[in-house]
Amino acid sequence: MISSDVLRGYNDLMILALLCEGDSYGYEIIREIDKRSDGLYQMKETTLYSAFNRLQKSGFLTSYYGSETFGKRRTYFQITPAGRAYYHDKCKEWRLTQELVGRFITNDKGDTL
Repeated sequence: MISSDVLRGYNDLMILALLCEGDSYGYEIIREIDKRSDGLYQMKETTLYSAFNRLQKSGFLTSYYGSETFGKRRTYFQITPAGRAYYHDKCKEWRLTQELVGRFITNDKGDTL
C-alpha cells in the first residue's frame, strides 16, 4: 500500500486523467483508481469529493445529474477545456518530479538507480 501522503499532490492528476477518457461518477472513479493501482492506492471518498469541489471551483470540472440509481440521482463529472490544460501542466510537473527525485534514489553503493 502506498501512503496517501505521497500521492496527495497527484490526486487531481489521477482524477483528471480518468475524466479525460470520459465522464464518470465518484464510485466508478474510486473503483478505477483501485483497479489501475492494483490495490496499492485506495482513494477515500472524502478525498475524492474534496478534489471534485476544488476542481469545480477552479473551473476544471463541471457536473450534471445522470440516471437514477436506488432512488438517488447519480452526479457525473466532466472535464472542461481549462481542466484539460491543467491536466497537461500537471503531467509535465509529474515528469519533472520523477526526474528530480530520481537523482536522489540510489542503491547502497551510492549509484543512481
